Amino acid sequence: MPLLLAPWTRLSLLVVLLVAAGVCVLVYEPQRLLSEGLPSNLPVGAAIPLFAGAYGLCTAAFVPRPLLNLAAGALFGSQLGMPAAVGGTVVGAAIAFGLGRSMGQEALRPYLRGRWLTAADTQLSRHGFRSMLAVRIFPGVPFAAANYIASVSRCGWLPFLSATALGTIPNTAAYVIAGSSASSPGSPAFLASFGFIAVSGLVAAVVAWRKRHRLAPATPFPSPGVHPPVVTVTPHGP
Repeated sequence: MPLLLAPWTRLSLLVVLLVAAGVCVLVYEPQRLLSEGLPSNLPVGAAIPLFAGAYGLCTAAFVPRPLLNLAAGALFGSQLGMPAAVGGTVVGAAIAFGLGRSMGQEALRPYLRGRWLTAADTQLSRHGFRSMLAVRIFPGVPFAAANYIASVSRCGWLPFLSATALGTIPNTAAYVIAGSSASSPGSPAFLASFGFIAVSGLVAAVVAWRKRHRLAPATPFPSPGVHPPVVTVTPHGP
């Protein structure tokens, strides 16, 4: 059944899968965890892995991470909420990266054209860990979008996941602490975490603006079928 193995068939299946996941998110409303909490009879040792798994599935379906990080802090507190949120972050990144790599990369790579896409692909392919670490530390690109973009590049699994686990810790910690202290919005912990979130967003915007010229490809690629002009040198007489 070669049709099922065709790149565009797999890409279409990926789109259908993501749409279905988004519909499930709208129907089941995972944000209700913020108000309803976890079942009271569920032990913490089982609740954290279950939450991390659900967190990963939600991020792969484009649920915003800040909402899930706040839920982790509200449900488990700052100490247990951090491993639950970071673990869910890595799980979600792995799910999205694997789906994009197996179902979308082959179909989309031939269309990586233009200044921004070519430069982003070059950076992720050559400097996967460093590039992903910068993307994770300075929030600007949506988490799910960065996962699928990286999956189309030639970035390896280990650089991608290790940079994700390390780079998301500061921002994740800020949201988890904010979620755990949300009942006391005037507390030092809540104010410090909220200030960190605001400052990190501002720094990310400034860094992106100042470094935007670095995204330009080093060597322009000629369009297919377009040949450079031929310069004819006419020798001059004595």
